[in-house]
Amino acid sequence: MNRLEMTEGSDFRHWDELIPDALGLIFSKLPLQEILTVIPRVCKSWAKAVLGPYCWQEIDIEEWSSRCQPDNVDRMLQMLVNRSGGSLRKLCVTGLHNSNIFSFIADHAGSLQTLRLPRSNISDALVEQIAGRLSAVTFLDLSYCDKISASSLESIGKNCKALVGICRNLHPLHTAGMPLLDDEAYAIAATMPKLEHLEMAYHPLSTKSVMTILSSCPNLEFLDLRGCWDVRLEDKFVAEKFPKLRVLGPLVRDYYERNEWDECSDYSYISDDLAWDFSADYFDDDAESYDDPWDDEDRLEGLELRFYEGIDEVGGGFGWPPSP
Repeated sequence: MNRLEMTEGSDFRHWDELIPDALGLIFSKLPLQEILTVIPRVCKSWAKAVLGPYCWQEIDIEEWSSRCQPDNVDRMLQMLVNRSGGSLRKLCVTGLHNSNIFSFIADHAGSLQTLRLPRSNISDALVEQIAGRLSAVTFLDLSYCDKISASSLESIGKNCKALVGICRNLHPLHTAGMPLLDDEAYAIAATMPKLEHLEMAYHPLSTKSVMTILSSCPNLEFLDLRGCWDVRLEDKFVAEKFPKLRVLGPLVRDYYERNEWDECSDYSYISDDLAWDFSADYFDDDAESYDDPWDDEDRLEGLELRFYEGIDEVGGGFGWPPSP
């Protein structure tokens, strides 16, 4: 039975005949590495679907970016955000260093609701410049961003009126022995009244500043105060006055989730597992080149899987996985 007869006698459609939008929604559930290195080699329609916006409404390269050189992270981010076609709703990436990339993100944030930028080298001046373009953001993570202060949070609060969640955790080694510093807490209380989720682990906060937050943010349901050693909140008081609120900390009763401050953010680190990267040619994202990608072997070879066995063997061999 040939393919045409199978199609006519069945209610099922072949995968390569699905519309690109449907394929994109399916592929968006796959790991990033598979979307970029395996799917494009299956067939023409799948390769075209990967270029469409439906695969890239949510971009999470946080784990991948923690192991890569900043220049490669910037280029990857630009490629994927451009593919989203203005429909980007969620972006997670860590360790950004280039000020231009923050402006690029803000320029494409019209539909952006969740933005996670932990461990990024962003400054107060830069936050003030881009905050007005982040007005659609409802959840923001600026944990371990050491160069911002209360003024950044104030700019964010004044411009992101729909903000309901913010993560502003600090590294415990950076705050050990510091005197009480409540300015960020007061900035949050003054400008973010709709907050439902707030993380401020290892901030040198006072009880008074935390009470100001609780009074100013009546919708708050979760508050992370782990490592905020000077805060004193009695469980009975919280249960009576704020029955919807769950407070975590100040005591750290168990191993901190993922032990985040010990995770390596140095891009020179290469794990023993498969590490993957892209040649420079691949970042030139040209949709027209996918009109017939199977006739362009040079284009295909521009996408490489590299197997790193150690820091001294970065130039090791590479190859494609078996074709599906």
